[in-house]
Amino acid sequence: MDPVRFGEGFELDPGAFVLRRSGEALKLERIPMEILLLLMERRGQLVTREQIVERVWGKGVHLDVDNSINGAIRKIRQVLHDNPEHPRFIRTITGRGYRFTGAVAPARPPAPVVAEVPAPPPVPPARLRSRVWIASGVGLLVVVGAGAFVMTRARAVPPPRVMVAVLPFDNLTGDAKQEYFSDGLTEEMITRLGERDPQYLGVIARGSVMHYKAAHAPLEQVARELGVQYLLEGGVQRDADELRITAQLIRARDQTQVWSRQYDRRPADLLALQDEIAQTIANEIQSSVGRHGSPAPSDSSTAAPAFAAYDLFLRGEYAFNKRTVPDLDTATRYFLAAVVKDPSYARAYAALADAYSLLAGYSAVPPAARYTKARAAVLRALELDPLMPEAHTAFALIVQNSDLDWQTAEREFQRAIQLNPNYATAHHWYAEHLMWRGRFDEALRESERARQLDPLSLIIAADNGAILLYARQYDRAIAKCKSILELDPEFPRAHLIERAYVEKGMFAEALADVQQRRTALSAPVYWSELAYVYGRAGRAADARAALRELQRSARQEPVQALFFAGAYAGLRDTGQTIAWLERAYAEHPSELTTLKVGPEWDFARGQPRFKRLLERAGLGN
Repeated sequence: MDPVRFGEGFELDPGAFVLRRSGEALKLERIPMEILLLLMERRGQLVTREQIVERVWGKGVHLDVDNSINGAIRKIRQVLHDNPEHPRFIRTITGRGYRFTGAVAPARPPAPVVAEVPAPPPVPPARLRSRVWIASGVGLLVVVGAGAFVMTRARAVPPPRVMVAVLPFDNLTGDAKQEYFSDGLTEEMITRLGERDPQYLGVIARGSVMHYKAAHAPLEQVARELGVQYLLEGGVQRDADELRITAQLIRARDQTQVWSRQYDRRPADLLALQDEIAQTIANEIQSSVGRHGSPAPSDSSTAAPAFAAYDLFLRGEYAFNKRTVPDLDTATRYFLAAVVKDPSYARAYAALADAYSLLAGYSAVPPAARYTKARAAVLRALELDPLMPEAHTAFALIVQNSDLDWQTAEREFQRAIQLNPNYATAHHWYAEHLMWRGRFDEALRESERARQLDPLSLIIAADNGAILLYARQYDRAIAKCKSILELDPEFPRAHLIERAYVEKGMFAEALADVQQRRTALSAPVYWSELAYVYGRAGRAADARAALRELQRSARQEPVQALFFAGAYAGLRDTGQTIAWLERAYAEHPSELTTLKVGPEWDFARGQPRFKRLLERAGLGN
């Protein structure tokens, strides 16, 4: 929908996700804004409460949201000065829904017709350049000639982004139990600095800078490996009543200290101090490169959390970043404790949603219950802070994996990236989203953006290998996975190399990869993978023996239906494969993200039942 005008100076711009009046942006939270957009898109038509629930909370959601809808409509009316008794814009249809009834016009009037003028005499190239003007705010080159205005879009090249790395803050307390605090301070500084001027200032993500924790690598080497022009070093000491933070900004090319400062504050002042440091660093970098103007402050609409809740949040982040199932369980407990301590803590709710979502994907247990908890947490985060990129990214992952709602997921990923182009996780998960939909060129470009922000991240590199695998570029996928396994032989995602080996007919290598991981895999995953490789290798008897072990596991613990589908796919049993995929869809749609792109399903793609399943999963085109 294009921007529209209505009422006395109101303008709704869907692309910018903003409502203005007389050019000034009005404050309207995410849920009321989504509902207003829906009403405007269907202006003059009845919009039911069920349609609102589907738009805002997703398909198939059965939540008691009446109060949320009523509150959102009330906020819309307040900002539009619309009287519910005598409405000018939004009319309530009792018992059914709402209708937008106001008159609407395009926000930008059509360009005026320009009368023909006589063609000017030929102008030498040097003089012609003097007749080119850049139209303010729209980037158009206007050239007078040939009897009319000729308009072409200027390809103004933006200045290259300055890249900065926040190196791990040193824990100067001498107490190893305080590592969570110094690591958490590092991550928070990355987040806050990344929000300041994202179009101009790029900030390397946590995963890459943590490679240098206690490594004492030369700064020149660090800058070269991360591709940055500036580095921020720091240290932290704390006790119950006092907090001391030291920080220095270093220019990489000559290792000159641009700025250095020591702060002594109360722990309760930490979050405000982080904002102050981030703003100062952004200003110093701008000044050192001769760029004028002031970076924008953080646009978060939420107040700083209580320090006790923040401390619990940092403990949760420390566990979350270890990415094992036990550590993710620990992280959920800390995040839950943080929101109990401060129920208005939006970041903790968003982190809780991510922890539940990753647990749903990492565990062999059916994921429905964890996705339900993740959804509740992220909706609360978005209610508290509609401008939080982490929350939009978390919501995108949930609606993608739990609901297979690809359109909402794409919109939420794009919104997160718009809010903070420096958020590597949003680029990373969006690349994966594009991969599941078979848009491999776009996925590779987005994966490269994630890599630039987090160049040493193994998971980003491994998911780049996954894109190559699903794009049927098996040699490149094998090379990528091998490079990761050389760094960390136990890194789980890189073992997708096994699937590439199978497609290349390298069955001995695929079998060796599965067998060497036996102790690291749960029993259902191991037997399913083994059955698949044996089946594809033509060893049907061995495949069926592995399948019997998988069936025995299912009698002892819940097992995802997808594992059975994979085992039968190895045997090329079309009927059983599709039957188990249908069961997976009926029980837990999140299991079917690979349906469109997985080479393991290629043998069944021509079957009508498989095509119908693709359509039901929203992956039919």
